[in-house]
Amino acid sequence: MSGGFQTSVTVLQALGVEGDFCDLNPRYTLEAGPGGLVAGPSALTVGRFAWVTAPSDIDGSPSAVANSGFGPVSGFIAREQQGLNTVYLSDASMQIPAGFGVTVFTGGGFLVKNAGSSIAQNGMKAFANLLTGAVSFAAAGTNPGGATDSGGAVVNTTLTLVGGVSGDVLTVASISAGKPYPGAVLSSNAIGAVVKQLTNASGAITASNPADYGVGTYLLDTNSQSVAAGTTIGGNYGVYTVGTATGTFAVGMYLSGGTTLPTSPPPVLTLLLTGTGGNGSTFVTSGGTVAQTSHALVGNTAIETKWYARSVGAVGGLTKISDQPLG
Repeated sequence: MSGGFQTSVTVLQALGVEGDFCDLNPRYTLEAGPGGLVAGPSALTVGRFAWVTAPSDIDGSPSAVANSGFGPVSGFIAREQQGLNTVYLSDASMQIPAGFGVTVFTGGGFLVKNAGSSIAQNGMKAFANLLTGAVSFAAAGTNPGGATDSGGAVVNTTLTLVGGVSGDVLTVASISAGKPYPGAVLSSNAIGAVVKQLTNASGAITASNPADYGVGTYLLDTNSQSVAAGTTIGGNYGVYTVGTATGTFAVGMYLSGGTTLPTSPPPVLTLLLTGTGGNGSTFVTSGGTVAQTSHALVGNTAIETKWYARSVGAVGGLTKISDQPLG
């Protein structure tokens, strides 16, 4: 269950809980090597799609599982009573803590929560949110919640700063070029991507003291580093200017298309700089060196999976999915 003590009784029994098996048809699991599979550094949510990534086991196979990723999903996380409640005073949890064993199902029938904005119809394809693994439904070959741009431009921007790194915290003393925006990749005298700003000259980053991306401290996605204070550190990031958009580009979208954008992984829109996501808006993009001038680009929030809806499901309601098409 997702939380809350029972406070009422209904005439009909509930269909189930997201992540439950919805039938007795054959089920298939992803092959796991020694020590795998385990929940990755972030807690894994039951009842959603997932991707298997590095680090690899001793056989060279990826072993960490996350509800975010790019490319085809690795499988689905079924509910097997493996969630662990670690939040004080809460009564239930759908979270699998980092390092705990996980089974990833590559086939079978399951109940999922329709996290999309439209009703799921029998026969629709299931789509996985690239940031959360949440499930939505749409016609095959579409891009639910996505956007297209007939003439967007991504410009590579240089970052140069003076500072140091201890563990996974970057301390910035001065900046001479660019800004350490989320998604900026450090590549000279330090490594890793900027996750977020922790403090600025006024103190901790809060709603009343927002990030200014200047002097201060920043969380990196790579730990166990030691770079002396006063070191010149270099890096880069992309700045994407939306051309003629259909749909709305938003933070969290993966950017694809063109001829020079990286694809593994593709750039992610990490910060809105100007506008509201429509024509002329600008975003920071992750992914290191990116450059694309006046080309058709696509913003993706979800990827099509091999699973199909096998029942009607209201928005926020339970829907049956299966990897087997009819006939």
